[in-house]
Amino acid sequence: MSKRDEYIERMKQQLDELNTQLTELEGKGEAAQAEFREKHQEQISKAREHYASALTKMSEIKSASEDKWESLVDEGERVHKAFVHSVNYFKSQLKG
Repeated sequence: MSKRDEYIERMKQQLDELNTQLTELEGKGEAAQAEFREKHQEQISKAREHYASALTKMSEIKSASEDKWESLVDEGERVHKAFVHSVNYFKSQLKG
């Protein structure tokens, strides 16, 4: 397996795990009162946008040429971190 394939597989696993966590958190929020759901809907939407951006970037890396993909990794890491931050922030708001 190439370095790029390993990176893509690792990123995909992390994104899938975070997306599962977000879906579970969203379910908990839906079980809560309407006011609570409204308050957190924006956070959920932002997290979903970050997830979509991370998937897009992962696709770009996957389709990039062998000599170009590494130049996309920094931006891929940035959008990945934004998604991680969104999920973690939402988790902290549910606990608080």
